[in-house]
Amino acid sequence: MSTPGPRQLARLGLLTGAALALYIFEQWVPRPLPWMRPGLANLAVLLALLVQGPAPALAVQLTKWLVGSLLTGSLGGPAFVIAGVAGSGSWAAMSLTRRWAGRLFGPLGLSLIGATAHQLLQLATAGLFVHQLGLLFLLPLALLSALFSGAFIGLLGGAALKKLAANGWLPAAPIAGSA
Repeated sequence: MSTPGPRQLARLGLLTGAALALYIFEQWVPRPLPWMRPGLANLAVLLALLVQGPAPALAVQLTKWLVGSLLTGSLGGPAFVIAGVAGSGSWAAMSLTRRWAGRLFGPLGLSLIGATAHQLLQLATAGLFVHQLGLLFLLPLALLSALFSGAFIGLLGGAALKKLAANGWLPAAPIAGSA
């Protein structure tokens, strides 16, 4: 495993900063249901995965979760645990898909997979806290939310990659494509 160069570290820092800024911004966005958010901060995790690979994407995910929870006051509570499990599971689903399926899934497909994993794990983890089978009735809403948020973030991710490539921000061959 090689040590990242200054450009890779700078990209990672920018993506992490963007994830935190979007995470904080998203706290002010009205929600139809308490757990439904567009997942804007996940755009930075998706971009990190596609541009720099799974380990940097995990660093962005974990920093977003820990520092974002600290800044919003949810550190240590049930929402903190639920967000950690769902976010880490989403990262794992996207990373494993990228590794096993290669370039078969682009930003849109990976984002849909990540959003679906996030919603399912969020519901399952919440179920462990409240011990209610009634949460299963939220499954259709959770999957619908995953469809819309995953598609939105995936489309944004694809557009962002094109813009970043046009501006010379991306490496010649994105690291995420290699095994």
